Amino acid sequence: MPSFILRLLSPRLLRPLFWLLATFALTMALLPKPPQLPIDRFGDKFQHMLAFAVLALVARLAWRTSKIWAIALRLSLFGAAIEVAQAIPMLHRDSDWRDWLADSIAVALALLIAQFLLRFLPSDETT
Repeated sequence: MPSFILRLLSPRLLRPLFWLLATFALTMALLPKPPQLPIDRFGDKFQHMLAFAVLALVARLAWRTSKIWAIALRLSLFGAAIEVAQAIPMLHRDSDWRDWLADSIAVALALLIAQFLLRFLPSDETT
C-alpha cells in the first residue's frame, strides 16, 4: 500500500478525527433544529446508520488492537445516550429506540468491514 495512504490511515490522525466526528454527531443529534443536509432526503434512519458506520470504521482503524466488542459496546452506548438525551423536552427532539437499533446495526456492519480492511494495514498502534 502506498505510504501516503498509510500515513492518512495512521492512528495518530484517525484518533482526533474520531473525536471530531463523534462531537459532530452528538451536536447534530442534540440541536433543537439541526441544519438541513443533502442526505435528509434519505431519512432519519439512514442518517443514524451513516453516522455510526463512519464512527465505527474510524474507531476500529484508530484503535487497531482494541477488542472489537469493546468498540461496538461503547458506540452502542453512545447511541443509546443520544436517544436518552433526545428525550429531554426542551431539546424538541424525538427519542426513538429504533434509532438506537439502527446505530447498533450500522456499528456491527462497519466493524465487519473494518476487520477486513485491517488485514491490509500494519497492526502497530503507533503508526
